[in-house]
Amino acid sequence: MGFDSAANQEEDEVAQGASACRVDGSGVDSLRGHSLLRDPRHNKGLAFSEAERDAHYLRGLLPPAIVSQDHQEKKLMHNLRQYTVPLQRYIAMMDLQERNERLFYKLLIDNVEELLPVVYTPVVGEACQKYGSIYRRPQGLYISLKDKGKVLEVLKNWPERSIQVIVVTDGERILGLGDLGCQGMGIPVGKLSLYTALGGVRPSACLPITIDVGTNNQTLLDDEYYIGLKQRRATGEEYHELLQEFMTAVKQNYGEKVLVQFEDFANHNAFDLLAKYSKSHLVFNDDIQGTASVVLAGLLAALKVIGGGLADQTYLFLGAGEAGTGIAELIALEMSKHTDLPIDDCRKKIWLVDSKGLLVESRKESLQHFKKPFAHEHEPLTTLLEAVQSIKPTVLIGTSGVGKTFTQEVVEAMASFNEKPVIFSLSNPTSHSECTAEEAYTWTKGTAVFASGSPFDPVEYEGKTYVPGQSNNAYVFPGFGLGVVISGAIRVHDDMLLAASEALAEQVSQENFDKGLIFPPFTNIRKISAEIAARVAAKAYDLGLASRLPRPDDLVKYAESCMYTPLYRSYR
Repeated sequence: MGFDSAANQEEDEVAQGASACRVDGSGVDSLRGHSLLRDPRHNKGLAFSEAERDAHYLRGLLPPAIVSQDHQEKKLMHNLRQYTVPLQRYIAMMDLQERNERLFYKLLIDNVEELLPVVYTPVVGEACQKYGSIYRRPQGLYISLKDKGKVLEVLKNWPERSIQVIVVTDGERILGLGDLGCQGMGIPVGKLSLYTALGGVRPSACLPITIDVGTNNQTLLDDEYYIGLKQRRATGEEYHELLQEFMTAVKQNYGEKVLVQFEDFANHNAFDLLAKYSKSHLVFNDDIQGTASVVLAGLLAALKVIGGGLADQTYLFLGAGEAGTGIAELIALEMSKHTDLPIDDCRKKIWLVDSKGLLVESRKESLQHFKKPFAHEHEPLTTLLEAVQSIKPTVLIGTSGVGKTFTQEVVEAMASFNEKPVIFSLSNPTSHSECTAEEAYTWTKGTAVFASGSPFDPVEYEGKTYVPGQSNNAYVFPGFGLGVVISGAIRVHDDMLLAASEALAEQVSQENFDKGLIFPPFTNIRKISAEIAARVAAKAYDLGLASRLPRPDDLVKYAESCMYTPLYRSYR
């Protein structure tokens, strides 16, 4: 089963949940007329043929014109480009997803570089902020404190039974925007649309969930249009009891092989939840592990530009939360793997600055547990500039969520002792980026190896065009998820993340390097996702964590054959 004809997919339906490659069940035989046009999974709009219009009682319900899916795509892209406000494009895309699922995914796959910023960062951030105002119809499941004791019943209300990937948030730390409560649903919805478009996980196997435990955002509590619980956030035992019930219900309802991706939880919960459930569930935190895997891939690629190995560099982070410490730990693991150095020795090459200054030994007692491994012997320093001047890093990484913190002085200092300073400004959305691409290239006189979390346009500097790379989690999590699904993995292991990083770094061509890119173009993302999926699956098999046997001979071809394709199917 693979990419052959869309029509054949319908006939290749297999038993529910029996195969990683299971295609969406047709169900079209039970739909006719108006109900078929209102079903987003099966609606084709004006692409229904004459025979289909007769067979399914559609004649007269549609204008007489018959157009191809490609023509529909052309028209919709023309319409989308007429909007001058990015949020209008987001709303238009969500409306399309709700009325014609396959056309939505075809648009997204064929125009990924143009539409990725619309359905994901940075526009999804604004969408979450205004989610109550633009809310039209429910997407995903909402589980709130009101549902305590009934979470399993809530899960059973979801119409699909064969779920392979869940993205769940509690809305407390949405991108760099903070506590958006129930309105954080835009993030799981957006992430899962990318699992399908970029990773090929079928839409019906994806479930977005928001757990509403209240919000501490007073603006939302005072907003008459807020769609969530109007109460302060539950904490402590009350919070963890609801999460425990949720995780238990997920395994009970969907089995052990459903991937649960924690998304945009605040630091104080994110690390604890990952540590607690990674031993008993198939869990993944994109903010900690996904970000780390993508950034590590960027660093591995950057080494081909600046020379040397991971262990030859000195790293300085601004930001010591989920992303910063997650990246730092994965760098240390990869360094240890390739040098046989103890992990503690590798961590000593990595320094972090938080809101109180450099993490140093004398601060260790007061630090959160996830920061402590990176508190080294050094005099206390309070500013980033002081840290840069003292430590002289070769790599500067921003995960602070605070814009304009890589000042001209900081960036010029990096350039003063590095021939090619590596500068990653990773905070999202664009307004929270530590510096812009133009600032990085200008202040280093064009010598920076730069990447950012949100997209920046190419920069002209002294007659040369620099194309900034985007260290976007969408490079990894869709392919990672596909690899987990096709192998039937029962747990996530750090070596699977390292495998994803190495696979992504290998996709960067010399042509990309010549343009200043350290990430491959998104136009090839489905191929990249298949390569990542194959490497992740291979590692799961090697570690004895894969349950789907026998192991396929060619994992890349198998991954490609399992990927959802959004071409219309022919209905009898």
